[in-house]
Amino acid sequence: METLKWVECPRDAWQGFSRFIPTAEKVSFLGKLLEAGFRHLDLTSFVSPKWVPQMADAEEVLAALPPPEGRTYLAIVANEKGLERALGARNLTHVGYPFSLSETFQRKNTNRSLAESWPLVAAMVRATEGRLGLVVYLSMAFGNPYGDPWSVEGVLEAIGRLRELGVREIALADTYGVADAERIREVLERAVARFGPEGLGAHLHARPEGVLAKVEAVLGAGVRWLEGALAGVGGCPFAGDELVGNLPTEVVLPHLAARGYATGARLEALPRLAQEAARLRALYG
Repeated sequence: METLKWVECPRDAWQGFSRFIPTAEKVSFLGKLLEAGFRHLDLTSFVSPKWVPQMADAEEVLAALPPPEGRTYLAIVANEKGLERALGARNLTHVGYPFSLSETFQRKNTNRSLAESWPLVAAMVRATEGRLGLVVYLSMAFGNPYGDPWSVEGVLEAIGRLRELGVREIALADTYGVADAERIREVLERAVARFGPEGLGAHLHARPEGVLAKVEAVLGAGVRWLEGALAGVGGCPFAGDELVGNLPTEVVLPHLAARGYATGARLEALPRLAQEAARLRALYG
C-alpha cells in the first residue's frame, strides 16, 4: 500500500467550542488517538486566550502527552509571542502559521496584513531552524467570498515565495469549504506540476455529500497529505454553513484504505473515536 500522511486536527475541531474542555479530557482524547495509531496531530495553538480561550492550556496539554518519538505534534501560532511560547513548550515538534491569500481574511484571522505577514514567516523560518518543523497553511487557496483578488497563478506565486524563504511544508486550505472538486484538482495539479508533490498538502472543509469527491480530487492531483477531524467536527467559524466541517476521518480513512493508501491509523478504532469526538462536541460545543 502507498503511504498517505493524514493529519488529525482536534485543535481545529475544538477551537470554536463555547465551553472549555477540561485539560484532562483533552489529554485523554489525544492519548486515544495515539493508541489508535494516529501519527500526525494538529492539537493546540499558542494564541491569546482572549481570542481562543479553548487553547489557554496549550503548554499543559503538550506536557501531559507521551514524547512524540517520531510522531508530529503541531500547534498553530499567529505572531511572535505565540512562536516564543511554542519554542519553550515540551513535546512540540511543529508549528503552523495561517497565511491567507485573502487580505480581508488575513486581517480577520491574525490581525495582520499580508505585507506584515511575509517578514513574520521569514522570522519563523530562522527561529525554528534546527528546533521545530514549520508548516504554512495557505488559507483561501481555492478562492474567497470577499471579492479579494484570486487566481491559480497567485497561489503558485505564493508557494514559490514561501519555498524561497525556506518553507518546506505548505498545506493549501479550502477555508470556507466552497471550492468544488474540479477547482481543487486544478489548483493542486498545477502546484504539483511546478513544485512536485513533496511537502504539499490539502486541508479541506466540505459538506457531507462533497467529502469523497474532494478527497478524490486531491489524490488525482498527486498530493499525498490530507487533513481532517473525527465526526467532521470543526471547520471555519466564518463559513456561515453549519454543515461545512472538517473532512470526517471515519469516512475518509476507510475510503483511502480501499483505494490502497495506508495512514497508520487502525480503522476498527474509528467508529468509537468518532463517537467520542461527537460526545465532546455535545458537551462543550
